Amino acid sequence: MLRHVITLPGHQNPVYALTTSADQDVFFTAGNDKGIVEWSLNQKAFVKVLMPVKSSVYSMVFDGQLLFSGERSGTVNVFDLATSQLLSSFQAHEKPVFDIKVVAEKNEFLTSSEDGTVAIWSLKDYSLLYRINIAKETVRTMSISNNLKELAVGTKAGIICIYDLEDYALLSQFQAHDLPVTSLQYSPDGRSLLSGGRDAQLKAWSLPEYTQTQHIPAHLYSIYSIAFHPVLPYFATGSQDKSIKIWGAENYKLYKILSIEKGTEGHTHSVNKLSWSADGRYLLSTGDDKLVMIWEMI
Repeated sequence: MLRHVITLPGHQNPVYALTTSADQDVFFTAGNDKGIVEWSLNQKAFVKVLMPVKSSVYSMVFDGQLLFSGERSGTVNVFDLATSQLLSSFQAHEKPVFDIKVVAEKNEFLTSSEDGTVAIWSLKDYSLLYRINIAKETVRTMSISNNLKELAVGTKAGIICIYDLEDYALLSQFQAHDLPVTSLQYSPDGRSLLSGGRDAQLKAWSLPEYTQTQHIPAHLYSIYSIAFHPVLPYFATGSQDKSIKIWGAENYKLYKILSIEKGTEGHTHSVNKLSWSADGRYLLSTGDDKLVMIWEMI
């Protein structure tokens, strides 16, 4: 199903952020180093340090021709890949920025933070449009439904909040995990929301009622990343337990474990972020071991 292609060194510290781009060949990573790194997927090699940063990068997303990154300092950077220019760098939050989502259809992007808020920004001039006070503590993860109707937000208290993406009105909230929610992802078919927690549990919530349909003890420690395959009915989970697991998106069957402990290639420390290439041929992974791994579907 998946085979290890190559392990790429280059970072000197743990890697927390990873994103692919519109260009099938290019992807980016960042973490405790002082820069965002560009890689070639075709060449499977380091390309360059794209831009310097002043503090650790905890979140990153590519949209259009823009690369958004969120730092531990609360700073958000907007970098134009077409012109190789930093368009904006501003203090978005008082504490670390843990997630970023872009809603191009609304000319907006969203940031979530350890300060317990989600901020909505204009894509036109990067001005603050609205700030939602979600919780007293960390808002680590967000996900936007495929029909662009709803925003799911996970909190340190283990609560998932559902907001109307049109006016950001709170639609519902429910206790999802006993410990913090560390990953969220709507399924491509629009039928469910998956959540992973520090309690190592993977749960599925059916839409539109958000009724729990699956409760799987998927990992030994926190589930930090959930990534659906762009074409095939599979999804991957990455965990603090150093493993990557491949699941059936329809039956939730466990198909593959990528872990040194299971006799495969794998990370030696926490897996922090997963991302599929746009064509679904490759799965990319990064973690606390400072490494980038490329896996190929076979």
